[in-house]
Amino acid sequence: MLNIDLTGKRAFVAGIADDHGYGWSICKALAAAGASVSVGTWPPVLGLFSKSLERDKLDLELPGGGKMKIEKVYPLDAAFDTPEDVPPEIRDDKRYKELTNYSISEVAAAWAAEHGPQSVDILVHSLANGPEVKKPLLETSRKGYLAAVSASAYSMVSLVQRFGPLMRPGGAVVSLTYMASERVIPGYGGGMSSAKAALESDTRVLAFEAGRKYGVRVNTISAGPLASRAAKAIGTIELMIDYYKKNSALPENNTAADVGNTAAFLCSALGQGISGTTVYVDKGYHSMGMEPNALAGAAQ
Repeated sequence: MLNIDLTGKRAFVAGIADDHGYGWSICKALAAAGASVSVGTWPPVLGLFSKSLERDKLDLELPGGGKMKIEKVYPLDAAFDTPEDVPPEIRDDKRYKELTNYSISEVAAAWAAEHGPQSVDILVHSLANGPEVKKPLLETSRKGYLAAVSASAYSMVSLVQRFGPLMRPGGAVVSLTYMASERVIPGYGGGMSSAKAALESDTRVLAFEAGRKYGVRVNTISAGPLASRAAKAIGTIELMIDYYKKNSALPENNTAADVGNTAAFLCSALGQGISGTTVYVDKGYHSMGMEPNALAGAAQ
């Protein structure tokens, strides 16, 4: 039997704030396959997430039995590459004031101090934020647009810059993208479509550069919509999910496990020939060019 075996592998998943969404499902899939999982959490929600984890209020149940164990939770604000990038108003904010080492370079340095060189096998980018996501692109400010690209796309480049030297040859990097990178999705604004397009382009370039320099693979998963807490910020997520179900090749809702399992595959030896690729996990929606019932409706 061909199994996904990540025993002895160590993973860092950036962008985990709760037990909803694709990032959490990826954590569970990696853990179920035997990997040791640590996460990076946005400082404003770090306290709540850590308390929920300590009090066993998160969904830690693994498929096949047992519970996931998070090796460590790191504070991480991927909008900042170094501590010098943090503006005074953020540094002095009550949610940040008691924290240190939450920029990307500091988290990487903390990891290296704890685990040593070449100690990362899997790096997952589950980060996206667009402060003006509800605004049409025509109404998006420069500040909002750049913030979306910074948090949702450049953060991936920065993570690979800092964690790449810590990764073992044969390791894997995976991120999460969305169909808005290549098609118009009304309501998904604020520059987020541009950020996802940049993320996919960067995936191809990083697959080459990090592949040659560190011997790691870089891929991204284009997932269908999911009603996670983060996605609900869009405001139309339920309508999007219903539309996908009606118009996908497989008329089903996407599940978090679908994406988690695909990520585990890409990070395993079974996916060692795949790099620089956008893998669609959307029940075949991306392949459709017309609504399935369009012709039937026209014939009536």
